[in-house]
Amino acid sequence: MQTNITTMKRIIAILSLLLMCNTANAYINRGVATLRVMDKAAGKTQILQIPVGQSVQYEKLKIIVRSCKQSDPFDAENFWAFVEIYTDDMGRIFSNWFNRNEPGDNPLQNPDYDVWLAGCE
Repeated sequence: MQTNITTMKRIIAILSLLLMCNTANAYINRGVATLRVMDKAAGKTQILQIPVGQSVQYEKLKIIVRSCKQSDPFDAENFWAFVEIYTDDMGRIFSNWFNRNEPGDNPLQNPDYDVWLAGCE
């Protein structure tokens, strides 16, 4: 009876490891996020290339990219970026994930600017 329990524990441990290995490669970390920023008042759009871990000042916005990920190449192509956005007068106005294929899921709620993810490189 003890042998059966030990064998079952080993099988569960091996299956757990196999499942963790398969999901570990679900995303590819990328070093640069490509964001589009629209100044609503001016009606102009700017493309920004921001390295992960660095910040960029764009007009009133300070944008920091914390992570940029690409979906597994064998899946439909998608990108995600964790972005923080600050203004001098209001502090942090956004801290969340952007999804390129679903830009409306976590939009920047700001009367002056729209920001969305174009991709990761």
